[in-house]
Amino acid sequence: MDPMVNHHRPIDRPRPGLRDPSEPMVGELPSYNGPKESEYSSETGTTTIGLTTDEGVVLATDMRASLAGRFVTNKNVQKVEQVHPTAALTMVGSVGGAQAFIRGLRIEASLYETRRGERMSMQALSTIAGNFARAGPYWLINPILGGVDDEGTHVFSISPDGGVLGEDYVVTGSGMQLAYGHLEQEYDDTIDMQEAERIAAGGIVSATERDSGSGNGIYIARVTTDGVDIEGHKNATQLL
Repeated sequence: MDPMVNHHRPIDRPRPGLRDPSEPMVGELPSYNGPKESEYSSETGTTTIGLTTDEGVVLATDMRASLAGRFVTNKNVQKVEQVHPTAALTMVGSVGGAQAFIRGLRIEASLYETRRGERMSMQALSTIAGNFARAGPYWLINPILGGVDDEGTHVFSISPDGGVLGEDYVVTGSGMQLAYGHLEQEYDDTIDMQEAERIAAGGIVSATERDSGSGNGIYIARVTTDGVDIEGHKNATQLL
């Protein structure tokens, strides 16, 4: 045997049948055989509105839960919930996802207050809401967060990809185009809480006239420095 010849296999040529250690390992995602999104009880068909005033925030929603806007599964759903001593969130998306989202925000707000001895600001709460939406398995959510803090009154739209946009007024859900037309004509930055309630109710009524995913009444949430007050009305026109 010639001592000058290297009889060992080169390190860049792995043995037959073995993986080259220099190549990246590529895994596979598990297949999903669960229910399709269309099979969930969904509130994607809905209309939710948020308005700011100098005194506080008004949030309004319809009461209908449906299967993608095609079949009414519940006629008395409260789609706005308190998530903070002076903040509330509307529900848009799958029922389970929206409920989990609300529970998560309540927990974060409570932990913050317990640890720091002060209430979380609306900017901080909206940032957490955006992070939840971006990272969590919340089906097609697009809620509105409205609240009051030391900086004033705030309304935020939380998009499904985690985007957070602060506005004077905002609408989400399948009836948004119909409601936006009403708000564009009626809203200005001088309105008071009573006027904001009337405008929000008018937006919901406009949406329910043509959007099959919205209807069956209205919930109004009034958010001020004193807290959150939520009230349901089966006859929304009485608020106009």
